[in-house]
Amino acid sequence: MTKSVNTREIILDILMQVMEQGDFCHITISQALKKYQYLEKQERSFIKRTAEGTIEEQIYLDYVINKFSSIAVKKMKPVIRNILRMAVYQIIFMDSVPNSAACDEAVKLTKKRGFFTLKGFVNGLLRNIDRHLIEIELPAKKEDVTYYYSIKYSMPEWLVKKWIKSYGEEQTDNMLSEFLKESKVSVRCNTSLKSEEDIRRMLEEENVICEPADIGVPAYYISGYDYIESLSAFREGYIQVQDISSMLVGKIADPAQDNYVIDVCAAPGGKSLHIADLLKDTGCVEARDLTMQKVMLIKENIERCHANNVVAVVKDALELDETAIDRADIVICDLPCSGLGIIGRKADIKYKVDEEKIEQLANLQREILKVVQNYVKPGGCLIFSTCTVNQTENDENVRWFEENYGFELESIEEYLPEKFRNRTGDRGYIQIFPKAGENDGFFISKFRRKKV
Repeated sequence: MTKSVNTREIILDILMQVMEQGDFCHITISQALKKYQYLEKQERSFIKRTAEGTIEEQIYLDYVINKFSSIAVKKMKPVIRNILRMAVYQIIFMDSVPNSAACDEAVKLTKKRGFFTLKGFVNGLLRNIDRHLIEIELPAKKEDVTYYYSIKYSMPEWLVKKWIKSYGEEQTDNMLSEFLKESKVSVRCNTSLKSEEDIRRMLEEENVICEPADIGVPAYYISGYDYIESLSAFREGYIQVQDISSMLVGKIADPAQDNYVIDVCAAPGGKSLHIADLLKDTGCVEARDLTMQKVMLIKENIERCHANNVVAVVKDALELDETAIDRADIVICDLPCSGLGIIGRKADIKYKVDEEKIEQLANLQREILKVVQNYVKPGGCLIFSTCTVNQTENDENVRWFEENYGFELESIEEYLPEKFRNRTGDRGYIQIFPKAGENDGFFISKFRRKKV
């Protein structure tokens, strides 16, 4: 019993850090799981699923709680609203947890955190929700389609409205649905170190389930393991965790032997390492980022993957490096963005971004592109990509860049797997929408610098 209470305390602490203090969900959960690594796998899985699920479904959970509570969620004490959220999440979404246990443990946690006078409120509210679960209905779609999708998929209304305007209701509905499904872990094989077949054999010898990604890159979706660092293939640098969409950047860049490549916002280094692998120990990839902390992340991956043709350096992408002008065969610009394409993996993103921040990020991308386009030699290429689904940052910035600089969009159709091909690939860019179990939302464009 003590272990069960402590497990829920860990979850509550995570929720308080993320939902009240604004800490990043993936970092907070990762730190907690590392701290409590001695717990059984089942208990760590419970912590991860309950914390992630409660954060992901916050808007819907608040909608349910507000239907039964005399006090609005936003007016409750922070500890109480997060105890209620995690309990309601268990009641609605977790069949493995008896509803009575979710209620009882919430009351115990309320008392343990010093809110003795509110134990009756918590108990009564949760029991009432449990009794009337079948009666809970979504808002009427015909009355307010934006509000309907907001509650159904736990997404801020302004974002739903923005996506419907940009991509239509059907695509928005599909995308929101995919965000709520479980994402798989994908890894890319470093075939310059070991063959794809040998890497797969290594993984399967450790009982890892490998499912081919089928995107023209040696990659797999993997499952059946405890944590990635426990796998010898990872520790020895034969695999790199990377989303399928992100892997397409290296494929589309299509580096040639001995190319000089600059990755201007490289941390943690996945794209730099992929291009280095494609170069087969020739050329040079200069992986740059703003801070030493980020560069150290890149260096750790370089060392683990034995990537001798990658160097990591601290460079501000907004400051012109005169020594690099007209020198790079390829410049990779995977730029800071709103991250709306990876909400399925980092649910708290949807609560941290707003229209003003999106405008700021779109402007920052332009400022970086103004500087780094100078590094591309005549005839060289520039890849501009983001992990977002947002026309302000993506399509509009592509048009702006093409109109203002000596570059032309170049078809990327030949590099795209069949499932990603659409009407824009032959025009030089693609918006990839998120699909759970396959890929994040991502945007990639390819520019070729005109020869004078």
